[in-house]
Amino acid sequence: MVYGLLRPALFAIDPERAHGLAIRMLKSLPAGTPPDAGGVLATDVAGIRFPNPLGMAAGFDKDGEVPDALLGLGFGFAEVGSITPLPQAGNPRPRLFRLAEDRAVINRMGFNNGGAETAEKRLAARQQRGGVLGINIGANKDSADRIADYAVMTRIMAPLATYLAVNISSPNTPGLRALQDEGALTELLDAVIEARGNAGPPRSDTAAGPRPAGPPIFLKVAPDLEPADVDAIARIALDKGLGALIVSNTTISRPPLQSRHASEAGGLSGAPLKELALQRLRDFRRATGGALPLIGVGGIASAEDAWQRIRAGASLVQLYSAMVYEGPGIARRIVRGLEEIMRLEGFGSIAEAVGSE
Repeated sequence: MVYGLLRPALFAIDPERAHGLAIRMLKSLPAGTPPDAGGVLATDVAGIRFPNPLGMAAGFDKDGEVPDALLGLGFGFAEVGSITPLPQAGNPRPRLFRLAEDRAVINRMGFNNGGAETAEKRLAARQQRGGVLGINIGANKDSADRIADYAVMTRIMAPLATYLAVNISSPNTPGLRALQDEGALTELLDAVIEARGNAGPPRSDTAAGPRPAGPPIFLKVAPDLEPADVDAIARIALDKGLGALIVSNTTISRPPLQSRHASEAGGLSGAPLKELALQRLRDFRRATGGALPLIGVGGIASAEDAWQRIRAGASLVQLYSAMVYEGPGIARRIVRGLEEIMRLEGFGSIAEAVGSE
């Protein structure tokens, strides 16, 4: 209600400036309490207990400034980043566009962030607050060895993360998506897994036995993949023992759009991405045979959207662009809606519903 009144004023401001205001507002709030991990929507993925299956996707909190505020809004987990080894300014402005008629966003930010050193200090300071924190890592645009960048980021961030998300799917860093190719992906994941093993002691035993050293590794993939790419990525992810696949990042494709910003370069997110992201989720569900957890992202704006993604095979879901249009109350609305849908459809847990379509 309140956000509905404020939105016209916010939409009159440049989108990147409005985003900065949102971060500052969240920073001004008292640290929130993470959702109860014993609630009816709690679910276990990759050895992690998630209080509910709804997370904030990477890109909103690039520098890890407000993860606790996001958890306080009702998100079951918050993923910060992408963070790179060295600070970088990103691409020239303007680089963020609202497509209000389409309930979409186009961005070509280019991994703008303050770098690993600053983020490490900030995230270390909040480490005792609890909650599920994903740290999304990337490579610097001008790096001579991007695989080495990911290994460096793994060593730095593994001690601070509940899970690490390896982002090789942003369309806004030239050549980055080439790391999704089979040979490059194998080399990258080998380097990340080795770096994780050198980042700290093994984690405590679970019912399934001892975990490897460091947090589980999630891989974030693009929606713009051919069937052979999906099969290769799924095979490598299973072979390397990844914790999950995040499906998917923004798209460089352009479905029919109404906004005057439709032709802007960059990654498209929001409502127009919904069908493509859903199809790609189903593709990875088929390719993995349900043997690897999937996180559904792209075009999720309601409890019904989230439930559809869960029924299609997602153990968890994330959003970002929808909050631009619906406001910070969206997390609690979706969580309440999921509780109601799960009860009405007779499921005892989120895990029971995963892939049930």
